[in-house]
Amino acid sequence: MKILVVEDEPNLLSLMRKGFAEKNYEVSVAMDGNTGWDMVSRHQFDVVILDIILPDINGLEICRRIRSAKNFVPILFLTALGSNENIVTGLDSGADDYLVKPFKFSELDARVRALTRRANYSEREANALKIADLVVDRVAKAVSRDGKPIKLTAMEFRLLEYMARNKGIVLSRNQLLENVWDIRFDMSTNVVDVYINYLRKKIDKPFKEKLIHTIKGLGYVIRNEEVDEESD
Repeated sequence: MKILVVEDEPNLLSLMRKGFAEKNYEVSVAMDGNTGWDMVSRHQFDVVILDIILPDINGLEICRRIRSAKNFVPILFLTALGSNENIVTGLDSGADDYLVKPFKFSELDARVRALTRRANYSEREANALKIADLVVDRVAKAVSRDGKPIKLTAMEFRLLEYMARNKGIVLSRNQLLENVWDIRFDMSTNVVDVYINYLRKKIDKPFKEKLIHTIKGLGYVIRNEEVDEESD
């Protein structure tokens, strides 16, 4: 795990560095706002720990800049400013958590781990394509339906992923050949139809609701509603 700590108290920095090192975390340090902003702009971190009162740029402004840049790295404010108003202001600036000094390192570590778990879950959710009870996990290259895992070959997965990314759109055979197999204008091959049948046997046949539909004369579409023009 890569952590950026933006903090100007040397003793506190030493404590956090030692504690996180024992957890085998990689810790980068900035002791002023400008350096902290520069580091988070140039490098990727799993968590950013920010003090609010800093030389140059304060932590609130750094947090706002990070969010304005569409960077959604988990941010934890670690500060002596502990009033309800301070906490609300910190969270409203875009932070994910707020811990008041003095603190126990064990609590800081627990909060950091919780932030990374939530971030990883959100990333998985963002990379999961869902059609009805079908889930296509683009990161894990895994497929399930109604909670049951479905084993696909690499090519079957590529075809299903492309169709899922284009949910509700009728895709011609040529479109599928070009985007899944990288074959252009070869009308003699029936590879699309063959693999659609493979997918139907695994994705649709064991379940009541059919998701893969044939649109006569046009191609195929994946969606979770019945289609009048369907022809199996």
